[in-house]
Amino acid sequence: MSDPAASQTVSAAARWRALVAIYRAPGVPVMLFLGFAAGLPLPLTGFTLRQWLSETEATLAVIGLTASVGIAYSFKFLWSPLLDRLRPPLGFARLGRRRGWLLAIQILLAVAIAALGFSDPRAAIGMTFAIAVIVAYLSASQDIVIDAYRIERLAPEAQGAGLAAYIWGYRVALLAGNAGALMLAGLGGWGFSYLAMAALMGIGILCCVLMREPPAPSEPALEGEGPLAKAAAWVRRAVIEPLADFARHDGWIWILLFVCLFKLGEALAGTMTAPFYRSLGYSRETVAGVSGVFGLVATLAGVAVGGALVARLGTARALIGTGILQMVSNLMYVALAYGGGDIGMLWLQVGVENFTDGLADAAFVAYLSSLTRIAFTATQYALLSSLATVPLRTLGASSGWLAESMGWPPFFLLTTAAALPAMGLMLWLLRRFPPKAGGLAPPVDPGGGAII
Repeated sequence: MSDPAASQTVSAAARWRALVAIYRAPGVPVMLFLGFAAGLPLPLTGFTLRQWLSETEATLAVIGLTASVGIAYSFKFLWSPLLDRLRPPLGFARLGRRRGWLLAIQILLAVAIAALGFSDPRAAIGMTFAIAVIVAYLSASQDIVIDAYRIERLAPEAQGAGLAAYIWGYRVALLAGNAGALMLAGLGGWGFSYLAMAALMGIGILCCVLMREPPAPSEPALEGEGPLAKAAAWVRRAVIEPLADFARHDGWIWILLFVCLFKLGEALAGTMTAPFYRSLGYSRETVAGVSGVFGLVATLAGVAVGGALVARLGTARALIGTGILQMVSNLMYVALAYGGGDIGMLWLQVGVENFTDGLADAAFVAYLSSLTRIAFTATQYALLSSLATVPLRTLGASSGWLAESMGWPPFFLLTTAAALPAMGLMLWLLRRFPPKAGGLAPPVDPGGGAII
């Protein structure tokens, strides 16, 4: 007679072996390094750049304008069909469509990051902003190619593992571009720090050179005779059909509005964190350690719990609960403002803020994923993830002016209230048009950074 306990032990061990084996599937380890390359530029035009500007005594209004630097992330779906269909330039085409475009973009991105470090925001802040815009545009373009590579290179059963590997690489890169860049600036100045970050792009470049090109998907011939007719057919297939398919969702306009508003409160508050911490007297090293390292741990913990909540409660209920917690967590900024520079309060604020952000990001990405169809995954998800960054890149630019006008506590109370429209719209949407299980629904993205 067999031992049930022994059978359960063998079964558990087999499940763990299968789980480990999927991370060795073709293409999965590559995603770790591509995730690093994708995540590195983001803080260099965001939090790290704001820290640099705050040390030059730039006004809060000017620092707030950095939110608009990354506007390319909000509109990357506009040129994604070009990178998806056109041949790479010059000799890069020999590497294939995905690797060729990726290598060309990564080389330009490394050069642009180095150029940003050599700019002087004290003497020519306009030039600093212009180069930062170029970095953000190239970074958004890199994201387009990497997303397409992931979908085409990985087998369906390996998509979840590939996404997890990508996210861990992405999060490590955020730590390097945030806390690592701040610490390097303390050792050799901002130019040295950004030059080191440009060198780290070599990880992505080397990965691109060594990795395999995915097989090109078969496509039916374009209809029509002549270049104009073929161009019209190409636009219809690459752009119009995916968007028209999404417009068949019930309440699709309200869905897009909700996606735009969900991160509004976080966008306004997050843009001002670097000058806010500096105004309270926290040193660059303290901010790097607490906000960078501890913040990363808190975010990953929040994502893990958020993913479990999605599985346990379902997407709709998880989105409601985590969305409310994300909104309320902005009140921790108010508490910190009255904390008088207390280091313990900083740890508490960063922990609560990042943990609740991770919770909400897990549920939000699960919701976005449920809205896409497998036939149009890249374009539809690019549209949704782009719209999710619109508040940060547009209204977030006004955060500096608001903070200067109102003062810190009223400003952060406003950021809390700014989340209320999205919460009301969310409750109405989920009741009227609940998420369906028939969408793509890939595993929850524990990075949250793929959105902002």
